Amino acid sequence: MNFGELRFWQYLATGLAVILAGRALCRKLFPRNIDQFDKAALLGLGLFLLGCVSWVTLIVFLAVAVASYLGLQWILAHQTGRYRYLLVVIPLQLLPLFYFKYSDFFVNKVFGLDVASLHHLLIPVGISFYTFQKVAFVMDTLVHKRPLPRFLDYMNFAGFFPQIVAGPIERRDDLLPQMEQFRITWQVQNINDGAGWIALGLFFKCALADNFALYFKPDSTDNAWLIWLANLVFGLRIYYDFAGYSLVAVGLARCLGVRLTVNFASPYCATSVAEFWRRWHITLSQWFRDYLYVPLGGGRVRWWALNVAVVFLLSGVWHGAGWNFVLWGALHGAYLIFNRLAPQRLHVPSVLGWFATMLASFLAWLCFYEVRTGPLLAKFTTVFSPSAYSLTALRGIRAEWTLTDLFVLGGLLALAGLTLLLEWQSVARKNDPYCFLRRPAVLACAITLTLWLAPGKNNAFIYFAF
Repeated sequence: MNFGELRFWQYLATGLAVILAGRALCRKLFPRNIDQFDKAALLGLGLFLLGCVSWVTLIVFLAVAVASYLGLQWILAHQTGRYRYLLVVIPLQLLPLFYFKYSDFFVNKVFGLDVASLHHLLIPVGISFYTFQKVAFVMDTLVHKRPLPRFLDYMNFAGFFPQIVAGPIERRDDLLPQMEQFRITWQVQNINDGAGWIALGLFFKCALADNFALYFKPDSTDNAWLIWLANLVFGLRIYYDFAGYSLVAVGLARCLGVRLTVNFASPYCATSVAEFWRRWHITLSQWFRDYLYVPLGGGRVRWWALNVAVVFLLSGVWHGAGWNFVLWGALHGAYLIFNRLAPQRLHVPSVLGWFATMLASFLAWLCFYEVRTGPLLAKFTTVFSPSAYSLTALRGIRAEWTLTDLFVLGGLLALAGLTLLLEWQSVARKNDPYCFLRRPAVLACAITLTLWLAPGKNNAFIYFAF
């Protein structure tokens, strides 16, 4: 479900038209069953849109969702020793994720085998997100002693179409009650509110992220200035891309009367790495905190640094099967360990803290886009070599970029800077990320810029690959 493609909105409009026609007929013939129709229609719409992505994606999702429900039902049927059955159910939930996403890496790269059939497996869209959501559902049901919901309500929780393929990773207590009470209603306030989030998300994606993608040049390995420029462009692109998806998801849900977690809270306004991770991909950070970090002992034990390292190494692996993602996780784990130790001895102004946080974050993005180990290490060597920052190297930017490209890129950076300034004002004045960006006048400008700047080429959302 690529919100940046016209095709998605055509499919959505078609599905909604069929639902509204069916609902009118149901209200006339079976008025007592209208509530059940609404829930079934929502599930049908979600499965239809998922099937439009690919049949493999739909089939794998159904397998994971149904197996999770049946596995939980099996556990709840046993009155004693329920937790030991998790050793069966959770590995079964994770098995499709491991096969499609990690089997090639572990079998062929870690263990040195050469199983050709694993080389080019296509990862079903959203499998990392909905698998983690279902693992959390099983855990929350058992730990908090919640009853097993009705299958239809569970399936709507598991397959709510705005967030199924790239989050947010919703919790049982937040989303399931809304699915149990779901009714198809069209309230003006919800639609107005949702439309603002959708417009802002499409501006992030189509006007900013997709254009930054056109000016991303990651080839240089020996020019530190070009490497940092690539890091900057990629870091801005991945933020506007992923946050853009998340904001559209929030908006679509609001139009339907459902509230999703806002998955980003202006992370590039953070003044420390710890704050960055409270603002970036919030639901994933909370998932690792609640289901891994806290059970390991959290920050209360002497080996807290090891807990942080484990969490971020696994977070890196969650993002992708490759040594580059392991290194990315290790870097952020090291950042957070230093962040916790430093305040006891070091106090820095907010501006300096922000600059250091951005420097560390954009350096780590190098591990995200450079998947080849050799070039990745060469780029890190260059970045930490003082001689790589010579004036001759700086002039090398002009050799790689035309004046027109530099002018356009400068305009994009200025627009991104203005957007980040409004985000910072939203956080500093209102403690409400994006509130100034969602004002009517600003949204009108954002819509105009989206229509004007959106490139003709459709780029899939980056996190679809994760």
